[in-house]
Amino acid sequence: MIHSLFLINHSGDIFLEKHWKSVISRSVCDYFFEAKDKAVDPENVPPVLQTPHHYLISIYRDKLFFLSVIQTEVPPLFVIEFLHRVADTIQDYFGECSESLIKDNVVTVYELLEEMLDNGFPLATESNVLKEMIRPPTILRSVVNTLIGGSNVGDTLPTGQLSSVPWRRVGVKYTNNEAYFDVIEEIDAILDKSGTTVFAEIQGVIEACVRLTGMPDLTLSFMNPRLLDDVSFHPCVRFKRWESEQALSFIPPDGNFTLMNYHVSSQNLVTIPVYVKQNISFFETEPCGRLDITIGPKQTMGKTVEALMVTIHMPKSVVSANLTPTQGSYTYDLATKVLVWDIGKLNPQKLPNLRGSLSLQAGAPKPEDNPSLNIDLKIQQVAISGLKVSRLEMFGEKYKPFKGVKYVTKAGKFQVRT
Repeated sequence: MIHSLFLINHSGDIFLEKHWKSVISRSVCDYFFEAKDKAVDPENVPPVLQTPHHYLISIYRDKLFFLSVIQTEVPPLFVIEFLHRVADTIQDYFGECSESLIKDNVVTVYELLEEMLDNGFPLATESNVLKEMIRPPTILRSVVNTLIGGSNVGDTLPTGQLSSVPWRRVGVKYTNNEAYFDVIEEIDAILDKSGTTVFAEIQGVIEACVRLTGMPDLTLSFMNPRLLDDVSFHPCVRFKRWESEQALSFIPPDGNFTLMNYHVSSQNLVTIPVYVKQNISFFETEPCGRLDITIGPKQTMGKTVEALMVTIHMPKSVVSANLTPTQGSYTYDLATKVLVWDIGKLNPQKLPNLRGSLSLQAGAPKPEDNPSLNIDLKIQQVAISGLKVSRLEMFGEKYKPFKGVKYVTKAGKFQVRT
């Protein structure tokens, strides 16, 4: 199974490594670094790489690469899911998954990796179970451990580890009982020059924050569940109940967890929230070009588009950009040839526009292809697929919890061709 794990920062430095079987040399990462150099964006690095003696499987999270080394054939998605669990656990323990925090808590990180994988095979990956075995670090606990030479490792086996509900610890008690759910959707889309949708789909996830006393049994129902494709669930969800009733029935883990992932692939169900009018052209006779981009709301269901940003990877021959934005600000990085226009909130009454000239290197030929536009955006309180939670019911406990659902739509890989 998994022989080694390397954590690599954005600049390509290995700052942590863990070996479960034999020690594998860092030189195996050279194949990964070659693929990273060829990729335009870190997200475009192939997740599975084959070398003469190993397979390299990686994910990119929070500007960090989690790279695992495998010596035998295994299902790649199995390893990718485990790597995401590692990143989620680090984020749950320390608040965020960053290089500085991992270095500051390197002992705890090694203890977690030792418990999460046994001889290369996943063992304890639930955050609730891990927190009973390895207590999350606090300032007081760090001081005490330094003075008396103690550790964060617990003395007893977690109570949930041997039960039929291993993801939930026994004897949970809260003064305020609450259950909150975030429905987060990402739009992946490609639009052609005329604005016609070439490809569109939605990747959705339901994140839960459940802090309930005792052993509650929850049922989450949707108004229109049939539009969902390729659903995958947390192990707590009873799959037969979903197949028969299209409802989520589960005993929840304690705290934060991902309840469900889904996919909407039917293109006629995917609404594009913004339209883009653009014209990027380069002249044959002069070493320059023109750029003109306007963005407006299209189908936002009455909500405001926020955090709007346009990123353009310019041809290598473009040396400068002299542009005027009517809203927001722009930057052009000469080293990476990336133009970023940060718009912010989209005002439907006054549409943002960016126009001006592009200067090319003297003597350079006209670029063969026009660059494409990558769009980032966020829309609060709306799920662009139309998915809505109808009700949340609780059984097994007598108190009434606080309940809430929040919807967020983001841009995933949203590209406009020019």
